[in-house]
Amino acid sequence: MADWELLLTDANVATMREDGGAYGVIEQAAVGIADGDIAWIGPAGERPRNRAAQTRSLGGRWLTPALIDCHTHLVFAGNRASELEQRRQGAGYEEIARAGGGIVSTVTATRQASAEELLAASAVRLAALRREGVATVEIKSGYGLDFETELKMLRVARALGVEFGMTVRTSFLGAHTLAPEYQGRADEYIAFLKDRVLPAAHAQGLVDAVDAYCERIAFSEAQIAEIFEAARALGLPVKLHADQLSDSGGAKLAAEFHALSADHLEYASDAGIEALAETGSVAVLLPGAFLTLGETQLPSVERLRALGVPIAIASDCNPGTSPVCSLQTAMMLAASLFKLTPQECLAGVTREAARALALADRGTLEAGMRADIAVWDVGHPRELSYWLGLNPLHELLIGGRPAVARP
Repeated sequence: MADWELLLTDANVATMREDGGAYGVIEQAAVGIADGDIAWIGPAGERPRNRAAQTRSLGGRWLTPALIDCHTHLVFAGNRASELEQRRQGAGYEEIARAGGGIVSTVTATRQASAEELLAASAVRLAALRREGVATVEIKSGYGLDFETELKMLRVARALGVEFGMTVRTSFLGAHTLAPEYQGRADEYIAFLKDRVLPAAHAQGLVDAVDAYCERIAFSEAQIAEIFEAARALGLPVKLHADQLSDSGGAKLAAEFHALSADHLEYASDAGIEALAETGSVAVLLPGAFLTLGETQLPSVERLRALGVPIAIASDCNPGTSPVCSLQTAMMLAASLFKLTPQECLAGVTREAARALALADRGTLEAGMRADIAVWDVGHPRELSYWLGLNPLHELLIGGRPAVARP
């Protein structure tokens, strides 16, 4: 009986291990896969003589960890293309939201859609991500803002993972914006979420983490703290949309609750970033939203680097502020707009993205990790942050099994 199910040979590998030098490169490498995990990886000349049921030469192609999109709002109905026109005519994000557009318009469409309609619409977006080498994706609720639709969204997210053979991590984002029925009663809405919706979603196994939106047009630090205390009581980790449009104290609040990540951070203060560094929370940067909204306030990448805050990158796929269904595009934008290096970009969608989702079994290529592997037709992995509109994925393996293969 074979020791390994699959042996990959004639490959160059960017392991993305922190202790492996630039990109963690192993040239002329081989990878042995068994039971969905990497059983052995290293220079081909050092390979043990284990028997493999199947051996495949990759012709000198590059391997990286499969990509991880750690912040998406992928499940929704409708679109908000009309808001692009409004922004071009001078309307700002807050102005559109206060006039009944923004998140609330998506809430209306999502409430009206059946689970089957949501699944079909969302599958198109998830398929686009998988074709670019994504094997793990985080999906948030937050376009229901009522009991039934929030749970419906989370069920659809779980179903997508099964349908596509991908890992889907769900985040409960009921505190995304104030539900229309609760206008002028924000505290009552927070109580409704923490007392009724979140416990029910957790009891049904639909929640992996709890997220919230800390901003002037959403919820205050005190209101979000109530949600996070409820999450803590249920044993759920938290994440936070923090300091996107103003310094709202979001980064510091995320750190106080030892959040897995604080996301956006364009207006995060030095004190907030220092707090993140102390707790080890990941900074998730979202260049798609920055571009779409025409923002000019850059996140403080130099400060994040100086303090050793891990930096992840995500698509932020959503219908209003980041209509981006491409993690490779997010990488290119992060390099161009935020001045991240190509190595930081690749780490941001592999190793650091895994950290932002508390997934210790992926994000690098090394023995014992999941065999989620992307195979690329590139001369060097730096090219993954270089191209815009060209997908160099040759093949995607999820758990050691082919999930996407270029014809």
